[in-house]
Amino acid sequence: MPQTALVVIDMINTYEHEDAEALVPSVRKALPRIAHLLARARTAGAPVIYVNDNFGRWRSHHGELLDAALAGRHGELVESVRPDEDSLFVVKARHSIFYETPLAYLLGNLGVERLVLCGQVTEQCVLYSALDAHIRHFDVVVSPEAVAHIDAGLADAALRMMQRNMAALTCTPDDIDFDARPQGAVSRHA
Repeated sequence: MPQTALVVIDMINTYEHEDAEALVPSVRKALPRIAHLLARARTAGAPVIYVNDNFGRWRSHHGELLDAALAGRHGELVESVRPDEDSLFVVKARHSIFYETPLAYLLGNLGVERLVLCGQVTEQCVLYSALDAHIRHFDVVVSPEAVAHIDAGLADAALRMMQRNMAALTCTPDDIDFDARPQGAVSRHA
C-alpha cells in the first residue's frame, strides 16, 4: 500500500538570517498546526522526515544543528517541533528538499508516494519542494495553516501555484489522513 510521509522543512532554524524577524510571527502562528501534524503522523506510524538547511555547517550532524537552533535567539520555536528518536533527517543546502539530497532515494526505499509538506518558507523552500515533488510524480499535500511565510501575498500566490500547477491538495491539518491515501480529495484553499 502506498505510504504517506510528513516532511518538515527548515523548522530546525537558528533564525539568524536577514528575513528572520519578518518570518517569526508567521512561524509562531503555524507552530501549533505543525506540532499537530507531527503528532498525527507519529500516531499513525507514518514516516516523519526533517529536511533542513545546514547553516553552512558542513561538518555538523543533525544533533549539532538541533543544538544550535535550540540555543539560538528563538529556540522556543524549535522546541515544540523537534525531531524524536524515530524521525529521519536529511540535510539540504539549497531551497528544494530534493536538490542534491538523498531524499528521493529514501522515499523510494520507504515506499512513499504522497508527501505532506509543512514548515517554512511557503513562498520559497515549500514552493520549490512542492514543484520538485510533483515532477518526481509524488502526490503533494500542503496545509496553509502549517506553513510559515515572510511575505503573505507571495505565500498566497505560492499556494495557488501549488494547487493549479502542481496538482497539490491544500487543506486543513485535520483533513490530512496519514493512514490511508485519499481518493478524489478536493482542495479547500481559497
